[in-house]
Amino acid sequence: MLNVELAEGGRTMVCVTHEMGFAKKVADRIIFMDAGQIVEENDPVTFFEKPESDRLKLFLDQILSH
Repeated sequence: MLNVELAEGGRTMVCVTHEMGFAKKVADRIIFMDAGQIVEENDPVTFFEKPESDRLKLFLDQILSH
């Protein structure tokens, strides 16, 4: 996968994705937006394991349960 190779090669990238596995693998920061507003920003471990906002918790429950 080209994007993974670029990220692992140390390239600075801004990616917009709903692919949570990809984001978790390559990101050093993840920003979650809703209705054009930043809801939460964190490192991948905190983002996925200890989300702070109810909106992000709901999103992750919906996305990761499928």
